[in-house]
Amino acid sequence: MSHRTFSVVICVYTEDRWADILDAVESVRRQSLPALETLVVVDHNARLLDRLTEEFTPGRGPASPGEEVRVLANAGPRGLSAGRNTGVAAARGAFVAFLDDDAVAEHDWLRHLAEGYDDPRVMAVGGRTLPVWASGRRPVWFPEEFDWVVGCTYRGLPPGRVPVRNVLGGNASFRRTAFDAAGGFATGIGRDGGRRPLGCEETELCIRLGRALPDAVLLIDDRAVIHHKVPAARESFRYFRTRAYAEGLSKALVSRSVGSGKGLETERRYTTRVLPAGVLRGLRDALLGRPGGAGRAGAIAVGAAAAAAGYAVARARTRPGVAFSHGPITAPAPRLEAR
Repeated sequence: MSHRTFSVVICVYTEDRWADILDAVESVRRQSLPALETLVVVDHNARLLDRLTEEFTPGRGPASPGEEVRVLANAGPRGLSAGRNTGVAAARGAFVAFLDDDAVAEHDWLRHLAEGYDDPRVMAVGGRTLPVWASGRRPVWFPEEFDWVVGCTYRGLPPGRVPVRNVLGGNASFRRTAFDAAGGFATGIGRDGGRRPLGCEETELCIRLGRALPDAVLLIDDRAVIHHKVPAARESFRYFRTRAYAEGLSKALVSRSVGSGKGLETERRYTTRVLPAGVLRGLRDALLGRPGGAGRAGAIAVGAAAAAAGYAVARARTRPGVAFSHGPITAPAPRLEAR
């Protein structure tokens, strides 16, 4: 695996996550397969940019593989998509991995991602994201089928290393050539600091990648594990409902852009098979007297309704064929080629 050269991109935006950012970077430094570099991209926060630049000034300590950290300012509009595009444009590795700023990667994370690229058709490999609840335990009413609400792998995804329509952005990697073929993450879809928590920018990119490279294979390998911190505010039912509604908005934008065939391909199975099974499981637990069963069944129903409402609202407000900016992914720095 030594020929797999990874640039790891961590997008950051607030000093409130200072300790989390340092933990994320340190988890990359400790990888069994060393990263070529870690790129910390700061989203329009001058104070955080200065502080991180000082923290990772070269020469503070002895250099070793995986310890090069470069701090960059987001070169595009505010938001996660442009931050990721900035990282991709600066990346020197043949592969670009993305790690959330409030997550830590397990020791073999990059090694497991790298193994998927033994097949030259594979253009993206994602992993499994596990929640770390601020309260110390999952809220009893919170269904695993909706763990995507807090940026984690949800119940219903197939186990093992399997082909998928799209990887999940907080724990994902791509060949650098994938961006040459399809462009970058679309701005106007993903998260933007404290605004409504939209998403699906990685879904739109993966669908576009499949169109640009019809033979491309995208994988999820559930051995490539990261642990994602869930703050107390995101353990609330209010956040759950709001995030589900925002997901509906995002899905509508994606389906308007790429068509509902691909845009909703995975979601049809999720809503017709995964969610009904979750409701039945919750009701069964309630009948057996297990804590939270009725709450989980109700939360699934509310979450599905909120997502459907968001989807309907956005579909009514947007025109078919809506287009998004996919850059800039221009003039990338010289990079090491995969063998």
